[in-house]
Amino acid sequence: MSQSLPSSSNRPPLALIVGPTASGKSALAVALAQALGRAQVVNTDASQVYRDLAVLSARPTDEEMAGVRHCLFGHVDGAEAYNAARWAQEARRALAHAWEDGDVPILVGGTGMYLRTLLFGIAPVPDIDPDVRAKVRALRLDDAYAALGREDPVAAEKLDPTDGLRIARALEVIRSTGQPIAAWQRSLVGGIADTVTLVPLILLPPRGWLRERCDHRLAQMFDGGAIEEVEALVARGLDPDLPVMRAIGVPQIAAFLTGELSRDEALARAQAATRQYAKRQFTWFRHQPPPEWPRHAESLNNDSINKIATKLHDRLLTG
Repeated sequence: MSQSLPSSSNRPPLALIVGPTASGKSALAVALAQALGRAQVVNTDASQVYRDLAVLSARPTDEEMAGVRHCLFGHVDGAEAYNAARWAQEARRALAHAWEDGDVPILVGGTGMYLRTLLFGIAPVPDIDPDVRAKVRALRLDDAYAALGREDPVAAEKLDPTDGLRIARALEVIRSTGQPIAAWQRSLVGGIADTVTLVPLILLPPRGWLRERCDHRLAQMFDGGAIEEVEALVARGLDPDLPVMRAIGVPQIAAFLTGELSRDEALARAQAATRQYAKRQFTWFRHQPPPEWPRHAESLNNDSINKIATKLHDRLLTG
């Protein structure tokens, strides 16, 4: 039987389980939901929002959901350019509905930008002038970086010269608004961190264990429908710059379907891309969230999942 959960200063409870891909977040979230009795899992992963990528995004199956309500999974069409601001808006509604139902929402995922936008807010940058955006996006990468160095040297110094997306964003902001992007980022709005009783946990398992999990899971995906999934996606003729078309595994499988790569080559490249992504996530979650958030540095198995779920349950009970 579930117990009523206290909240500090009447702030509603919110559990948070985050970490790199393949670290065991989904299984832990379900175990926590079952321990709580009344809970809902809310997706915080940028790829799992797309209905087109059930397999390649490792979206939980009905069996894995184990009867626990899951929200914001597979609800977006791949033709849409979904982003963190839209997700945060939808997540706030999902959390409100969970609390209204008397449930504890459990945020689960590995997209740091989503998490940061929801909890700590987003920079209130006004809409970018379409002409400015078009001119910036038409620049070659090295020209855009050189222009940013002249117009917003602080931003240029912080960015990797090969990070075309962020370079373009910083350049179009300074040109469209007259203010550097850092000025906007200092004025975050819309965060909910101060309005909830947050019980977070960051999973940072051993890197060797994580790499093996990533490789094994990609092989299972290739055997379990990922190729057919991408084939259907490619057949839609979507803009190749859409997020869904750039999701890990999609370009590699698309290259296999056109004959540019063999199946083994596509798998190897997808595995490498996943390992690189997991490494970036690992670094982000180690350093970016508040230092007081607990980090779990061991690999997970059924026994440890149940023990961690019990500890999180108890933390939620004590507020």
